[in-house]
Amino acid sequence: MLHVDAAPRLADLTTLRLGGACVARIRFSPGEADAVPALVTRLGGRPVPFGGGSNILAVGGEENATLLCPVCAQSPQIAGTDADGHVLARVDAGMRLSRLLAWCAHSGLSGLEGLAGVPGLVGGAIAGNAGSFGSDMAGVLRRVSVFSAEQGALDFPVEEVRAGYRHFSIPALERNAPETGKAWHVITHALFAFKPLAPGSVMANMRAAVRRKLQSQPVRAHSAGCVFKNPGSVSAGKLLEEAGFRGKRLGGMAFSAVHANFLVNAGGGTPEQALELVQQARETVLRVHGVELQPEVRIWDS
Repeated sequence: MLHVDAAPRLADLTTLRLGGACVARIRFSPGEADAVPALVTRLGGRPVPFGGGSNILAVGGEENATLLCPVCAQSPQIAGTDADGHVLARVDAGMRLSRLLAWCAHSGLSGLEGLAGVPGLVGGAIAGNAGSFGSDMAGVLRRVSVFSAEQGALDFPVEEVRAGYRHFSIPALERNAPETGKAWHVITHALFAFKPLAPGSVMANMRAAVRRKLQSQPVRAHSAGCVFKNPGSVSAGKLLEEAGFRGKRLGGMAFSAVHANFLVNAGGGTPEQALELVQQARETVLRVHGVELQPEVRIWDS
C-alpha cells in the first residue's frame, strides 16, 4: 500500500483548489510508517503531515514539501467498553470523516453527530480539533497514536494532549523534539469513546446538522472552511459581515454570500487573489471593530 506520487499539485488535493506542485506525496498505512523516514530523506522536501486538504490556503508557487498521508487500512474496530459504558473504537487516521460518521450512525454510536457534513480525514480532524454544533474530536478522543521521525511509534492517552478551540498538541513531542528543526510526527490512528444510542437517533441528529449547514454554510462550494477563528465570544463571520465582506469578490475568489467567514473559489481564483482578499478582511475588521482576526485556515506560502 506504500506509494509515492511525484510532484502532486495542491490545487488537485485541496478543497479550495489552489496551490502549485509539491516534491512528492507519500501514502502509507499505519503499519508501513517505519519506512517513511528513509523515503523522506531520499525525496527531500519539508515533510508535512497532510489529510484531506480541507483547511489549507496554498498561496505560494511550487512547494518545497513532501506530503505525509496516512491511508485507511481497515474499518473501525470495536475495542471494548470503558467504565462509563462508552463503546471504544480504534480508527485509522486516513479514514474519511464522512465514512466514520456513517459507521457511527449504522452502529448506533453517538458523539460526533455535529460534524456531519465536515470534509477531510480523521487524522486532520484530530490535528485541528475539528468541531461543529457542540461536537468536537477532543470530546470523544481517548488515545492518539503517532509515528515520530525521531522516536518511532508512540501512544498518548488524552490526558497527555492539549486540545481546545481549533487546537491540538502533544506537549511531550514538543519537549523532546531535537533542535535540528527536522523532527516531524504524524497521527496514524486513534481510540475514540462513543455513547451508545439508537441508530435512528444518531442518523436523525446527523441529518439535522447537515440541514443546518446547508442553510448557513456554502457546503457545496470549493471552500477551505472558516478562514478566521472566532475571537472570544464574538463570531468572526458577524464581524466580517458588518465590515462588508459577505459576498465580497476579488477575481475568482470571494467571501461566501451565505457565510462571510468562508472563502470560496468561485472559478478561476488565484492564490494572489485569495491572499489579498484575506489581508483586506483582516485590515478592515481591525479598523472597523478594533479586533485582529487570527487565521483558522493554514496558510501555506513557499
